[in-house]
Amino acid sequence: MTHKLFCFGLGYTAQNLIRHLTAQDTPWQFSGTHRHIFDGTAPMPDLEKDLSHVTHMLISIPPQDKVGDVVLHHHREVISKLKKLKWLGYLSTTGIYGDRAGAWVDDDTTPAPTSDKGHQRLKAEQDWLELCHHKNIPVHIFRLGSLYGPNRGHLVNLLAGNTRKIVKQGHYFSRIHIEDVARVLAASIRSPHPGRSYNLVDDRPAPTPDVLDFICDLLDRPHLPPTDIDKADLSPMMLIFYSENKRVRNDRIKQELDITLKYPTYREGFTALVKALKA
Repeated sequence: MTHKLFCFGLGYTAQNLIRHLTAQDTPWQFSGTHRHIFDGTAPMPDLEKDLSHVTHMLISIPPQDKVGDVVLHHHREVISKLKKLKWLGYLSTTGIYGDRAGAWVDDDTTPAPTSDKGHQRLKAEQDWLELCHHKNIPVHIFRLGSLYGPNRGHLVNLLAGNTRKIVKQGHYFSRIHIEDVARVLAASIRSPHPGRSYNLVDDRPAPTPDVLDFICDLLDRPHLPPTDIDKADLSPMMLIFYSENKRVRNDRIKQELDITLKYPTYREGFTALVKALKA
């Protein structure tokens, strides 16, 4: 049987998931949207026909102000009627946990967003889960930490000269390598648990200066000069990131999906990326 995956948003994560699934023995067909096809301002025409044979769906388009989740806003009814859909994954963010002053959160921690974007994400999660509970759509929520991998993240920014070492004492970020994200999504596809949410982070939350210093060491470069956060002119998005401080656990992907991370910390992840770069 050929599985058919439709991706609302053929971005970095969707492309890596497709690459991962293509390498497996099970036959797959793939389709999806780019911004010039579906930007959230209007529904897609003839979508019911296009989705009628879809068995799997990935949603990676973030919610928009006022509208909320644009896929549900325009296509809730179409998706709620899909008969062959076995798995739907919604990519959310650990931002739904808000600021915890550096404390640990896990998969069962009650969300408490502290930013507008965090509230939008939580509302989108709730709307998708409503579709799961009332229409039996097999929705799965994946709360991603800071994503990195080939062509994305600290290494790319550092090599391009586009990063600063912002120092905020006691501040942690949780990260995840894109390859491990694809592996978790594929594991969930193999073992669906509709209605479940999963934290997608590695085993070692860490301050960004520690990560940047480690990458510089791998590249045999001097460490970047520190910039105190009070003196840094940060973008609105970066202000949100630095206003929230938490360490995120990933127990459920290990217990339910039998995942062993290929890159359990940033050290393994960036070591592999730099090795590939030098090769």
